[in-house]
Amino acid sequence: MMRCNVTGRGAVAVIIFLACTHFAHAALDEDKLGKIQGYPIGTAKNWFFESVRVGSFTAQGEIPGISNGSVNVLTPSNNPMSLSRAKEEPPYRWAVGEEKNLSVDGYLSRQRIMGLLIIKDGVIQLERYQYDRKQEHRFLSNSMAKSLVSLAIGIALREGRIRSLDDRADRYAPKLSGTLFGETTIRNLLRMASGARYTEEYDGKDDAARFNTAIRSEGIERAARVVTELKFPQGGRFSYGSAQTHVLAAVFRGATGMSISEYLTPRLWQAIGAETSALWRTDKTGLELAGGNFNATLQDYGRLGIVLANDGARPDDQQQKEIVPREYLLDATDWHRVPEAFQPAKATPYYGYGYLFWLFPGEQRRFALLGIYGQMIFIDPQLKLVMVQTAVNATPKSTKTSLAREADAFWRGIVGYYGKW
Repeated sequence: MMRCNVTGRGAVAVIIFLACTHFAHAALDEDKLGKIQGYPIGTAKNWFFESVRVGSFTAQGEIPGISNGSVNVLTPSNNPMSLSRAKEEPPYRWAVGEEKNLSVDGYLSRQRIMGLLIIKDGVIQLERYQYDRKQEHRFLSNSMAKSLVSLAIGIALREGRIRSLDDRADRYAPKLSGTLFGETTIRNLLRMASGARYTEEYDGKDDAARFNTAIRSEGIERAARVVTELKFPQGGRFSYGSAQTHVLAAVFRGATGMSISEYLTPRLWQAIGAETSALWRTDKTGLELAGGNFNATLQDYGRLGIVLANDGARPDDQQQKEIVPREYLLDATDWHRVPEAFQPAKATPYYGYGYLFWLFPGEQRRFALLGIYGQMIFIDPQLKLVMVQTAVNATPKSTKTSLAREADAFWRGIVGYYGKW
């Protein structure tokens, strides 16, 4: 429900209250998701279960024992990016299939959205929460965190800590020597192009489950040894697998002598003007579980989106200092710059894939950070438009429900309000 500041007394307050109530609606499947129990938080073994998903997805950083690791903290900025707010919410409309003229409320009533934020030109146009979530909650990134790993690689490349994206992973992480991932170049790990035979279906029986079990037991670097079979030559095609990003945490620590969290705290998190600390879960050796497991507030995700929409700089910085190297960011997010096999409709039937970013089809550059269960940051740099969504979808893959289709349709409606697709 949209928060309304009701002031005044008597009839005036009643009028204001009635004007606000058209935003109210029951959130989808709230009873299944634990409303009666106050949205409880799960344990290290069940935190992603449906009955505790809302609570766990907004407290994952504090749940003890996940992957037998700990938590790294990225402290906030002393100079937070100020986010002003539009006087009123724009009358966004969207359409899907035969249904036309749908509203924001229509979208929220159809999907399990915890938080929704739309920012245009650095100004918040819309900020909504459901399932009793609030501004102060840290929301789980799931695989949106992969894009943060890409940004870390880009900054380290600028600083010369990584010599070349075409270096093998084991050049920086000797413990990966003798493994398939150790023989893969950093560039191909960034493109999900190691060529490894690796399934990630989130059914508890896939290669991802086997890899994650090994992480809990031995840590990421030792877990890399369970992936042994090559399905394609490296670099030739896109094949999604979170293990490829997990091992980049080891590469990064070897290259910089720091964890990704320690490195990014001053260079990215504080540099973008984050207002609240972020949490990133680790394995037992202190390596970030880099394929996901990052936790931040909706507005801080929005600040990150603003910087990415501004090609790596803060719009409130008069000097426009590059927080993220602009050319690297373009290489990571512009489908015109990627090989044909990684372009939209080639890497997947819809998206293309850059350096751990998803690339929208269409001539205009638009890109996304995506995570299972419906976590999304959509960015249109030309329009300086950012949409952040955190969700608790019924299935890990949004394509298994109506969420992927409707989120895309909703985003197209937002883009269409300001310009053309």
